Formats: sequence, structure tokens, C-alpha cells
Amino acid sequence: MSFKVKLHPKVTKFLDKTEQQVSDKIRKRLQILKCDNPFHYLEHYEGEKCYKFRASNHRALIDVDIKQKIVFVRYLNHKSKIYKRAK
Repeated sequence: MSFKVKLHPKVTKFLDKTEQQVSDKIRKRLQILKCDNPFHYLEHYEGEKCYKFRASNHRALIDVDIKQKIVFVRYLNHKSKIYKRAK
């Protein structure tokens, strides 16, 4: 059974405000996490207890619920801003 991808409301709002072409590219990239092993695409993020995911020039901070098979995208922004937010 594959994982489900859920977006935080702020992530959805960010994608809605972003250019359509960029937003579509990010959404398509997030769809690859709907697989049996999303950890293949995720990197452990040292700043917090979560994972980071690369999508073009953007980064997502992600929580994974293994028991319920949910990948929760809790924060998404440009790579130059996401690491400043985490500090």
C-alpha cells in the first residue's frame, strides 16, 4: 500500500499564490512521494525532527506517519528562505 500526501493549509495557500507553471511543477514532484518507500526521496533535516524534500528551487519540510502511511508537507518555500525560517 502506498503513502498518501497531505498538504498543510499554508502550503496549499503558498502553491495557489505561486506562478501556475512553478506550482504545477512542485505538485507533480510531490506526487512521487505516493509510493511504497518515500524515504528514497527524502533527506533527514538536521534543524528539526523532520525530513526535507527538493522540488526544483523549492524545499519542503515533511513529517512522515509510517503507521497511517501519510506524508505530511508542513512547510514549503524557496530554498533561500526555508532554512532561515527554521532557525
